[in-house]
Amino acid sequence: MAPKVLVSDNLSETAVQIFRDRGIEVDFQPDLGKDKDRLAEVIGDYDGLAIRSATKVTEKILDKAHKLKVVARAGIGTDNIDKIAASRKGVIVMNTPFGNMITTAEHAIALMFALARQIPEASASTHAGKWEKSRFMGTELTAKTLGVIGAGNIGGIVCDRARGLKMKVIAYDPFLSGEKADAMGVEKVDLDQLLARADFITLHVPLTDQTRNILSRENLEKTRKGVRIINCARGGLVDEAAVADLLRSGHIAGAAFDVFEVEPATDSPVFGLPNVVCTPHLGAATTEAQENVALQVAEQMADYLLTGAVTNALNMPSVTAEEAKVMGPWITLAGHLGSFIGQMTDEPVKAINILYDGAVSKMNLPALTSASVAGIMKAANPEVNMVSAPVVAKERGIRISTTHQDKSGAFEGYIKLTVVTDKRERSIGGTIFSDGKPRFIQIKGINIDAEIGAHMLYTTNNDQPGIIGTLGQTMGDHDVNIANFTLGRATAGGEAIALLYVDARVPQEAIDALRDTGRFIQIRPLEFDVG
Repeated sequence: MAPKVLVSDNLSETAVQIFRDRGIEVDFQPDLGKDKDRLAEVIGDYDGLAIRSATKVTEKILDKAHKLKVVARAGIGTDNIDKIAASRKGVIVMNTPFGNMITTAEHAIALMFALARQIPEASASTHAGKWEKSRFMGTELTAKTLGVIGAGNIGGIVCDRARGLKMKVIAYDPFLSGEKADAMGVEKVDLDQLLARADFITLHVPLTDQTRNILSRENLEKTRKGVRIINCARGGLVDEAAVADLLRSGHIAGAAFDVFEVEPATDSPVFGLPNVVCTPHLGAATTEAQENVALQVAEQMADYLLTGAVTNALNMPSVTAEEAKVMGPWITLAGHLGSFIGQMTDEPVKAINILYDGAVSKMNLPALTSASVAGIMKAANPEVNMVSAPVVAKERGIRISTTHQDKSGAFEGYIKLTVVTDKRERSIGGTIFSDGKPRFIQIKGINIDAEIGAHMLYTTNNDQPGIIGTLGQTMGDHDVNIANFTLGRATAGGEAIALLYVDARVPQEAIDALRDTGRFIQIRPLEFDVG
């Protein structure tokens, strides 16, 4: 029986025809995504679901999806899909991460022009029969300094376009290496330098715990007088109320928002203020981009449903069905190793070196490497997946090298991951035990045996009595239960590490209490997706 796909949002007829041409039964109901109850009633009949942003794939929908194998989003954002519930259900989640990069970058440039020349207000005034030529005095972009927060895929295109406009481009991106910045023709700076120097600031980062409110009131007050702000990335990156206040005071000369903290945005502190341009999340709204992502999503879904090939999956590796049976635990381990390094590394990564030893060295190494790199990159960008991670790393000038060797030690196979920055090298090794569960077996050259949990705490200290008691007492004082406690040391009295597997996220108060003891060199809470 042919696979059956439901298209519940508005995809192009060309994309729908791709399914038909490849022998897939397709049900095109572009308004169904807006009726969640009806969608829940019918979803059980389908092997695949193709959506845009209107359809909300909730846990309730997934509970009814008895046959569903894949959900694919025509676009990059997957906030409308419950990815945890999908993974638990065994449903692959795909997106099309590169289809709308140019379109979004061009929208940011268009908004920058609109702010510089006050085009929307001048247009409205002229339509009203006024001729207020002296009112709309603009500013040139040539020779101005553009501050780009996030110089990845979209931000990199903005940098290129801005250089073509003869702007001076400075960029803040923790994962941008100096070599890559030089190749792009931009100056790499820290955030405070960007705030102090930029005439225009544009954001191109995902919304994460690290980037949320990155342009806070405090940071906005650090900007130079007359700055103009553009946000085409994600709502929640900019304090809209602070922007409104600084616009009124004259510190900020203009702002443009395509995204808002609450969407649909029916109200915002910046609405109605002079020289504020607002658009309803149009970054990807061009005919070309919509057609590109629709065609990509149809091809990806058809490939998976007919051949098992997985492309641009957010919740599983790109491996064949046969490989997945053997490689599944190792892919999980590779991702955890990368996640550990990513969460521990704050400075730009220059190189990633991966050693595969023993049995694992005979497996699909590109997939394992992608899982490791994705684990590292996800700490800064949760939307990175196994397919896009190597591309993102390459664009950022990160060198990736792999070595494989025959069994060299006590384990049948293991993976060692090393990351190089300007300041240090950081390494971690892991293996799969006979129970099929991944373990950390070495950190910084110190041997350990650590089970991996969703919530963990990593500490380093000088080897001395009382550390175990301090950790245990502090966790108990803050009602954090320890499931597993692993210790290791380089030499007696030398550097020592502790890795705690705990039942819940370690609160900041507990971390502060440990830091106040003065006994620890490093304290870092860690989170892992253990499925």
